[in-house]
Amino acid sequence: MAEGFTVDLAALEKAASGITGTVAKLQFRKVKDLDPRKDEIGHGHLADVLEKFCTRWEIGVEHLIKDAAQVSQRLTASVKAYREVDGTLFGQPGGTVTRPGGEDPGVK
Repeated sequence: MAEGFTVDLAALEKAASGITGTVAKLQFRKVKDLDPRKDEIGHGHLADVLEKFCTRWEIGVEHLIKDAAQVSQRLTASVKAYREVDGTLFGQPGGTVTRPGGEDPGVK
């Protein structure tokens, strides 16, 4: 491994899992469910402004959900790629390239 470079695969997996869990919760909760009826507001103009805000907010939340899902997928793919590389390198002979120079220990 290159000096000074490490990847915490467990942290990446935890982040991906946390994002996936949050996205799952948000998919079943809609902003419009928070939108009160106009007669509950008590003021027509305020109710219209609130309705427009909730509509825009819902669109924003939908975009955030899509983006978060992509982040989670990419984190998961990164973990898989790191594990594949680690598995491939694990089976290769080690120490021959990084061994300090000097006399050949086989020659006496």
